[in-house]
Amino acid sequence: MKAVADSSDANATESVPEGGDRQVLRHLSTRRSVSAAAMLEPGPDRATLATMLTIAARVPDHKKLAPWRFIVIEGEARARFGELLARVCAVNEPEASTTRLETERGRFLRAPVVVAVVSSPTPHPAAPEWEQVLSAGAVCLNLLHAASANGLGGQWITEWYAYDEAVKLGFGLKPDERFAGFVYIGTPKEKPTDRDRPDLAAITRFPDAPAA
Repeated sequence: MKAVADSSDANATESVPEGGDRQVLRHLSTRRSVSAAAMLEPGPDRATLATMLTIAARVPDHKKLAPWRFIVIEGEARARFGELLARVCAVNEPEASTTRLETERGRFLRAPVVVAVVSSPTPHPAAPEWEQVLSAGAVCLNLLHAASANGLGGQWITEWYAYDEAVKLGFGLKPDERFAGFVYIGTPKEKPTDRDRPDLAAITRFPDAPAA
């Protein structure tokens, strides 16, 4: 396969195979999460968000079960769900300080839009639950890509409330559902710097034959 060199994109890809998409490769090579604490208004409008969620849902999905769903937290709903976190925190930690409770009230206010991605597996003999959970994770990553491609920042996090049963109940999750994560989306205060990445040689093997 012939490779087409592009020195202007040296920081992303040294070459692009013929028929490849240089812009997509550049995006995949440089995407960076943005801390929720480093986001500002505006977030995506409803039309842009709809496009982003459509992209997010375009993931491997064995048997086409769509084992995930979205809960969008925006506007005043961010404060209301923050009150839920504060109430649950106060029950879980009676000694929690006023500062701690205020932090919980403000969690969802860190970004203009927060999308809760819910893993919602459907029993199926040909689609193990683990595959469906992985599919929900792919949704979260695709949403990050969609945010970045729209010039926005995104961060996929869980934190304590993603694992709390009372919080899950407050969000209306069913007993067999759980949060794959909360994706915070907004305008970055500044361009994020890159971080160290894994050594490819340390995490990749090309075995000649199965190990004895």
